[in-house]
Amino acid sequence: MMMLSPNQTVVTEFVLEGFSEHPSLRLFLMGCFLSLYTVALMGNILIIALVTSSTGLHSPMYFFLCNLATMDIVCTSSVIPKALIGLVFEENTISFKGCMAQLFFLVWSASSELLLLTVMAYDRYVAICCPLHYSSRMSPQLCGVLAMSVWSVCALNASINTGLMTRLSFCGPKVITHFFCEIPPLLLLSCSPTYVNSVMTLVADAFYGGINFMLTLLSYGYIIASILRMRSAEGRRKAFSTCSSHLIVVSVYYSSVFCAYVSPASSYSPERSKVSSVLYSVLSPTLNPLIYTLRNKDVKLALGRHLPSFSH
Repeated sequence: MMMLSPNQTVVTEFVLEGFSEHPSLRLFLMGCFLSLYTVALMGNILIIALVTSSTGLHSPMYFFLCNLATMDIVCTSSVIPKALIGLVFEENTISFKGCMAQLFFLVWSASSELLLLTVMAYDRYVAICCPLHYSSRMSPQLCGVLAMSVWSVCALNASINTGLMTRLSFCGPKVITHFFCEIPPLLLLSCSPTYVNSVMTLVADAFYGGINFMLTLLSYGYIIASILRMRSAEGRRKAFSTCSSHLIVVSVYYSSVFCAYVSPASSYSPERSKVSSVLYSVLSPTLNPLIYTLRNKDVKLALGRHLPSFSH
């Protein structure tokens, strides 16, 4: 243990409360989490395999979808295995370093997903509103730069937030009222000032949850206006079908993230946070590949070529 002062020692491990207040639901939750994790892993790995191996899916939209699937795998893998351990055993401890690592990968993948959804909305805007300039505007080079920028900017954001968390002192209670290490419950456990952390969390919320959300809405405002101006019903249907999957994913993800993060730490509710966190860290990565596979004709065709039984 590191010394904080003559009478205080720094906490070197935390206890994840998980769902211990609902012991009767343990088996049910274990089954749900294991099933969702299996579907999320298999679904997202399948999308990555399809996009990389099918020449018909070598376009900007599917390149970004491949990145989204990778982020979903990182997100679920940083949360669910540890949550499952907590459901199997009575006490679920996590070291301070393990907690910081989990926090980094969760913030990195979750913020990357929000930023990437904005990039994907812009891609759909160019495809529908400026179809003649699509190939020149969304060149492979630009797509590569956008993807690298998303990963880099969000890695920086995760490093700043995790770095600031490591500077805090934890010397009192060590029970995290969550099933993984998350910023709000960790700030409540700190025995040192958390002002800078709170400000940086608000800045990140404003950028990822505010500016990105407005840019996504703006893109879809132009897309819907452009679709409504189309003269043929077939053209409108085809245009809407190309972006409906993305719109559903955006709606599910943003609603769950807003519930989890867009509220001050002082009004933090463990129960509400656990439910909303399940939505964005478990349910959303599971639904994304299902939504894109079942609602997308190109993905279904590619899947049919690899799995003939799927096309029947």
